[in-house]
Amino acid sequence: MTPDISAPRTAAVIGAGLGGLALAIRLQSAGIQTTVFEKRDKPGGRAYVYEQDGFTFDAGPTVITDPDCLMRLWQLSGRRIEEHVDLIPISPFYRLCWEDGTVFDYADDQDAIDRQIAALSPRDVAGYRRFLAYSQDVYREGYEKLGTVPFLSFSSMIKAAPQLARLQSWRSVYGKVSDYIEDERLRQAFSFHSLLVGGNPFATSAIYTLIHALERKGGVWFARGGTGALVAGMVQLFEELGGTIHLSSPVEQIEKEGRRVTAIHARDARHPVDMVASNADVVHTYGELLGDRPRADALGAKRHSMSLFVIYFGLKGERPDLAHHMVLFGPRYRELIADIFNAPELADDFSLYLHAPSVTDPSLAPPGHSAYYVLSPVPHLGTADIDWETAGPAYRDRILDYLDDRYIPGLKRDLVTCRHFTPFDFRDELNAHVGSAFSIEPILTQSAWFRPHNRDDRIENLYIVGAGTHPGAGIPGVVGSAEATAGLMIGDAA
Repeated sequence: MTPDISAPRTAAVIGAGLGGLALAIRLQSAGIQTTVFEKRDKPGGRAYVYEQDGFTFDAGPTVITDPDCLMRLWQLSGRRIEEHVDLIPISPFYRLCWEDGTVFDYADDQDAIDRQIAALSPRDVAGYRRFLAYSQDVYREGYEKLGTVPFLSFSSMIKAAPQLARLQSWRSVYGKVSDYIEDERLRQAFSFHSLLVGGNPFATSAIYTLIHALERKGGVWFARGGTGALVAGMVQLFEELGGTIHLSSPVEQIEKEGRRVTAIHARDARHPVDMVASNADVVHTYGELLGDRPRADALGAKRHSMSLFVIYFGLKGERPDLAHHMVLFGPRYRELIADIFNAPELADDFSLYLHAPSVTDPSLAPPGHSAYYVLSPVPHLGTADIDWETAGPAYRDRILDYLDDRYIPGLKRDLVTCRHFTPFDFRDELNAHVGSAFSIEPILTQSAWFRPHNRDDRIENLYIVGAGTHPGAGIPGVVGSAEATAGLMIGDAA
């Protein structure tokens, strides 16, 4: 448990996303009086919750890995996560489906993995074992040793360089997978994970192969009631520790004098604070809240992750034959991903992630019904200038038609409720630069020290938490960023 700080200190956290809440819990547990300011009417950020026609839809992240990083938040105050959140293991982790009818159920069952690989490509059974060993090595070096360590100086990056070089971190995820695996479907099966954190498998550093080992080690989990129930549990813990959350309170300005922040302005009220951490989009933080256009422009010029088009829908009837998490590969892989990250228009085809949570938790839908969301990675607004007000409904219908034809027969007949979320919504609802869904793209030259730092290098008491700083996006990533940032804030407050 972190020792209490003797001198009273106050902190403001801008944004009640998972990273902001994890940071706020750490600060409050350490005796720093912390207030969270959230723009929207509910906490969660990208993990917002929609309730519509009796259905509950998680807006964003649904894959919970490394539950230990969450459990540690409760352990800080001598508590247990089970007091507030019921985590359920999911198996298979994912069901992977291709248009030729191939299905691969990926779970932490080595014998089952070996059998399925052998059915597709017997020579790749041994190759997969070697890939797993490599990803476990990357996990130890890149996640266990560096995942919660802030990179505040280039020298700290240099110290990590020998191990990063040994692991060939300059290679892409797909490139390293291909060193071990020959079958194209299996290469896709073990390289798509970087898309879960906004990375192009053909450009993202091979360090992100650690996600595979992370899942094999810690499993894939779901919070009963949805990811929103995890958010609610975090909020409850934070408030029981004495923290305060202001909802519907967008921060309009971070006030500073010289090299120090002095206050924040939210809903036309000034709140003096000793420290400020922003869980907001990094370009928005520097450009709109601090009024530092040169820094915002420099951050905006970096490569940002793709955006997403998400459809939330509820159906009459249940579909127990579906898996909780499904990845539906389209007819193209490399070419489609190139279009998503580089093309100035929307591709004709798509690959999809289908989430069917009521397979695990029927409470998310009315009795005799089922709840879903499906997402399609799409270009961000800086890559493709698409009018989503016009394109959105047509794209929604194309995706629903595809699911009806191939995976959920009767979908259109049984459709009860539906809504969608576009890159425009990422931009307008979440202040995401160019509608990026995962902030700055996780390529090697934008990782660790090369990302915005957990503590600003010019403003002494300004800190960053969330996907835009080290280590990056995804639930373990933003919770890890909170640990790194909290360590700095607690140390600076002592």
